Amino acid sequence: MPKLDESLLEKPGLDRTLGLVYQEIGPRLVRAWLQVDERHLQPFGYLHGGVSVAMAESVASVGASVAAPEGMVAFGLEINANHLRPVRAGARLTFSATPLHQGRSTQVWNIEVRDDDDRLVCVSRCTLALVERA
Repeated sequence: MPKLDESLLEKPGLDRTLGLVYQEIGPRLVRAWLQVDERHLQPFGYLHGGVSVAMAESVASVGASVAAPEGMVAFGLEINANHLRPVRAGARLTFSATPLHQGRSTQVWNIEVRDDDDRLVCVSRCTLALVERA
């Protein structure tokens, strides 16, 4: 099983732009957190659902890539999300991703987003394709 080059997580990109911080990275669990601020809000002052979905796909993609065979990388094929609770700026969210299926060409990951009070904010499921790394 390949080890993730964690310097990749420091490169410019959406995760870094939005402030996602990885805490734990492995083939069976990825955990990251995000401090919600004004960058993450929709016009009515609540967390934009797209932020939850984008970060869910990020943690699932990292986990699937770590679990993938040598020379393979994961890309999102499909993602869905249910937003269960509104979130305001100042909240700290934890994204926890675990695999439901890890096959030869696809993986399916479940992602839970929880607030500081451990309340479920969003649940997501992401299907990823495993492709040869360029």
